Amino acid sequence: MGYYFSRRLQTAFEEAIERIKASLKQEGFGIITEIDIQKTLKEKIGVDFRKYRILGACKPQAAYQALQAEDKIGTMLPCNVIVQEHGDKDVEIAAIDPIASMQAVKNPALEGLAKKVQAELEKAVNNA
Repeated sequence: MGYYFSRRLQTAFEEAIERIKASLKQEGFGIITEIDIQKTLKEKIGVDFRKYRILGACKPQAAYQALQAEDKIGTMLPCNVIVQEHGDKDVEIAAIDPIASMQAVKNPALEGLAKKVQAELEKAVNNA
């Protein structure tokens, strides 16, 4: 089983960012963190890197339910979604597969929730 699902778009990087944010919002997710890897690597270690952004997507109700079932689940939150540029107007959007990450936890109470969040995240990626 893979640990993510992805989609390639033929669009500008910033357009892809806006599209996935809008799609996530439509599925009930908010973005609580945003990390610009390109900028961070340049500032911290002086290297040039392609455009690469990590969005921390969170669905508060799902996060609350997961925390009720497993108090250490916060180590796996939020659901990370990446947007990376492979070339001019060749952008990939990828998201963590919650089912794959929850397998390590081995808490049956999280199975149904992981399936629901997986479906919503995958829909957001596919509709971006």
